[in-house]
Amino acid sequence: MQTIVIIEDERDIAHVLRSYLTQAGFRALVAHDGRLGLDLTRREKPALVILDLMLPGLDGLDICRALRRDPDPAISETAILILTARVEETDRLIGLELGADDYVSKPFSPREVVARVRTILRRTQPRPDAAPARPLVIGDVRLDPTRRDVSVAGAAVELTPTEFDLLYLLMNDAGRPFTRMELLEKLQGDAYEGYERTIDVHVKNLRRKLGDASRNPRFLLTILNYGYKFADH
Repeated sequence: MQTIVIIEDERDIAHVLRSYLTQAGFRALVAHDGRLGLDLTRREKPALVILDLMLPGLDGLDICRALRRDPDPAISETAILILTARVEETDRLIGLELGADDYVSKPFSPREVVARVRTILRRTQPRPDAAPARPLVIGDVRLDPTRRDVSVAGAAVELTPTEFDLLYLLMNDAGRPFTRMELLEKLQGDAYEGYERTIDVHVKNLRRKLGDASRNPRFLLTILNYGYKFADH
């Protein structure tokens, strides 16, 4: 039974999410304060954190930043799904830049949140009956789908679950251009036009972590008015 930590100060919302996640077969734990939620996450090392942005005690963005900087990989690589009532798109994208995997805007359907949780975890949990996939090596970049690790010129690179899956999609079909909507659908199982810019943020983060210059990238190439592809050299 996988553990989900819900950090949400609105008790009605937290109760509904906990109920739906429990019915879906998860162990759901709740914290109504940001600092308590961070402590709970560090103690429980959950598979995923559902994180509200506006919290008492410690802001959701600060929690996201703290988790991604944690020296324990079991914590720093935890999947993060942001819940936000903030209207400005910039606020949502900042969470992605800090390392969140996805976000859902309030008001939302609890079923949608459960579906997003399952999608994220399905990507990060290898099927027990699946044959080990061969590592992908293109230029200086090496990606091992089975071990879920990435290196550039031999140096390890730490990626969030969504960043890893996006890089795998692009490298596994290097040279093929993908639209943003295609990438969203492959990553999430669905695609919403309002979420297209999330791909831009994940690509920006990947370029930074891979040492890929945004103005003259070697690996992640922008296809003008279309989307992205991984260079096939």
